[in-house]
Amino acid sequence: MHTPRFSRTLLGAALLSASLALPAAVEQEPLLPLDDLRTFADVYNQIRVGYVEEIDDSTLLEYAIQGMLGSLDPHSVYLTKDAFEDLQTNTSGEFSGLGLEVGMEDGYVKIIAPIDGSPAAEAGLQTGDIILKLDNQPVKGMSLGEAIDQMRGPKGSEILLTIGRPGETEPFDITLKRDTIKVASVRERLLEPGYGYIRIAQFQTHTGEDVSASLAKLEADGTLKGLVLDLRNNPGGVLRASVDVADIFMDGGLVVYTEGRMANSDVRYEAQPVDDTQGIPVVVLINGGSASASEIVAGALQDHGRAVIMGTNSFGKGSVQTVLPISESRAVKLTTALYFTPNGRSIQAAGIEPDIQVERARVTAYDTSRQISEADLSGHLDNASGTQPHERSVNNLLATDNQLYEALTLLKGVNILGLRQKPKAATATADSEP
Repeated sequence: MHTPRFSRTLLGAALLSASLALPAAVEQEPLLPLDDLRTFADVYNQIRVGYVEEIDDSTLLEYAIQGMLGSLDPHSVYLTKDAFEDLQTNTSGEFSGLGLEVGMEDGYVKIIAPIDGSPAAEAGLQTGDIILKLDNQPVKGMSLGEAIDQMRGPKGSEILLTIGRPGETEPFDITLKRDTIKVASVRERLLEPGYGYIRIAQFQTHTGEDVSASLAKLEADGTLKGLVLDLRNNPGGVLRASVDVADIFMDGGLVVYTEGRMANSDVRYEAQPVDDTQGIPVVVLINGGSASASEIVAGALQDHGRAVIMGTNSFGKGSVQTVLPISESRAVKLTTALYFTPNGRSIQAAGIEPDIQVERARVTAYDTSRQISEADLSGHLDNASGTQPHERSVNNLLATDNQLYEALTLLKGVNILGLRQKPKAATATADSEP
């Protein structure tokens, strides 16, 4: 029995020494409470001696660290060597797994967003789905790290997920096959001549450069009259990349600023005074899977009046995490600051509210092929201007993606209004000349 008592004494002494050996920058902070440290040492000793299975000191202390961080917020975690390497590969754009961005909520793993082209996305998993079981093992009681570790595995191996979906009364099972996830950060296409579309799936280190390249490709096909920037189901990523993307559409001004307790956590990020898009109309699409860096971009463009934000409320992750190494093989990912939009809005737990709310829905257009017009009547008079009737086709977007359809419609309306106002402006200028 002497060994446990000796170990507890050593632990208490080590913690006391740590509290006295603080860096100069924080020496004026209150010392660690000795009574609470003694309580911790007593609990540690009771577990070490009395728990039904023997646990070595290193593992027990690691559990204590994980519990301490896990009690702070869903995004502060303890990173082992493997977890730290995974974090780096996630921002580089290629990793193995199911293709899910997840968080912890009420003891369960909640899907923030499936990654484009991943097994999870192809299987139909959605933002807001709750993972209840992994291979029939309940997730309740697991840490987020443990759940993520269980979802990892060799490429080609399968895992059974039990999913709870809001609005559905019964959970359902779905089997996913693990694969190498290659995240195409940015892709682009023309929706119609003059109207471009850029999709950002995740903010990686070079996403700003990729968006610039996509913009150049779209402009090579002709003059752009409008652009849709799709940030739906984009879970975020590198903060600096979100600033680079917002900078492309702005002609200067504040993009985002952060505030925290650490000395270097109060930072302001400014855009360069050049709008690479030359002020063309922009619609940004967001939804409940748009988080973190996505919200930075949407919030900046909204506050500066540079874009119309359309869709549904975003996720609401307005916190900044910093990776703090504690050894060569381990680190702590700690929430160190909150970020704010240029107008001082905190997005944390509130999200970005769109300027125009458009729910994702299945829309079916009426069949107008049987309607009769004047042109169909026998002996109708010809058009005096020589204009010939033309067939109207329903845009396929209406059936496949009603939010994108509404975004394109808005861009067209803005351009039509602009064209009609230009002649009036020219006439007014001419009349004002002496």
